[in-house]
Amino acid sequence: MDSSLYVYVEDVRGEGMEAVLDRITGYGLTGMTVAAAYRRARDVTPHGRSRVTLRSDGAHFTPPADLFGELRLVPPVQEGAEEEPLAALRLATAERGLALHGWTVFLQNTTLGLANPDVTVRNCFGDRSSPVDLCPSHPDVRRYAVALGRAVARQGVDSVVAEALHFSTFGHGYHHERSFVPLGPMDTFLLGLCFCDFCMRGAAGLGVNAEVAREECTRIVGAVLDGDPPAQGEVTRAALTAYAGPEVVAYARARSEVVTSLVSDVSTAVTAEGSRLVFLDATGSVKGYRDGLPSPGLAAHDSWQLGVDLVALGDLVPSLGVLAYARDAGRVADDVVAYRRSTGKDKEVRVVLRPGLPDTDSAERLAAKVRAVRASGADAVDFYAYGLMPYPILDRIPGALSA
Repeated sequence: MDSSLYVYVEDVRGEGMEAVLDRITGYGLTGMTVAAAYRRARDVTPHGRSRVTLRSDGAHFTPPADLFGELRLVPPVQEGAEEEPLAALRLATAERGLALHGWTVFLQNTTLGLANPDVTVRNCFGDRSSPVDLCPSHPDVRRYAVALGRAVARQGVDSVVAEALHFSTFGHGYHHERSFVPLGPMDTFLLGLCFCDFCMRGAAGLGVNAEVAREECTRIVGAVLDGDPPAQGEVTRAALTAYAGPEVVAYARARSEVVTSLVSDVSTAVTAEGSRLVFLDATGSVKGYRDGLPSPGLAAHDSWQLGVDLVALGDLVPSLGVLAYARDAGRVADDVVAYRRSTGKDKEVRVVLRPGLPDTDSAERLAAKVRAVRASGADAVDFYAYGLMPYPILDRIPGALSA
């Protein structure tokens, strides 16, 4: 089975390229997925050069002038990009027979969002309150995403692994967040919908009364902010219809047209540069990131909440990445099977597991999940992430792969 390990450029710079690659080959993995363009973060890095690492928005390469010279949005450049770390990794991995995948965060960039607030999502109240989230409907954002995908593909990677190439949720929009209002799951979903001019125009073009949808969201969420009790229960189309009305559901579903067309454009651009796109659906992370205990609805069935139409994307992208952030191997298997049914048999399905906490408390549990991934018809299993896990946790990988 194909496999890789997610790695940050800072990991390689801090520990040395050969040392990191020695570990990857020693684990029995067939590739590395390196963060070619990433976002702000503060990470505990147990074996890094610094034990707590601050990451910045931007690319680990110089943005090509022919791709970004005419664009309003240009990715910030990471420190040390002039040393061309991706080019060095491409040569070193090729010498070892390892694949190199370019992990790319597309539409989450606080630096660009703060500098250009009009390209970020706008909630039903008119607030531009999520500077990290660039709106996939905005023409400047779409041009930026296509150019970024093409630029990463030019680094010679075997695939461009696309993170955040869809709408996001309200749950994480800035670096320090407070809410003392008990928002329920459906209220949080409504507050995360974007009602910028481009989103509303696009929905209206599909026959949706976008203004009614916005007004309903404003009324419902506003009432909860004023002290009404929040709605409980999972966000499903049926529950949302009963709670917010059919126009809100139609508006949410219309977003899939935006995401599908954008992913298609990026995939075409990546292919033109001689690489291929792996589309990462973040639904599994939304459901299980915090504790590995996702709510009952399968990730593939809830991906519509991010504007992801898996059936449509199955016809457009060669590979789908599944974030299987769950403790239970049976749940991992169910999620993978549901994704496989949605995308069809001919598309590659890559499943991302975390070898340590919060989902994996033992080598035996990791091995059980790898077996579940294999038995469920996936083509590859990847592990997240080298710099975030202590060495004893990473040492579980070879046993799991051979189980």
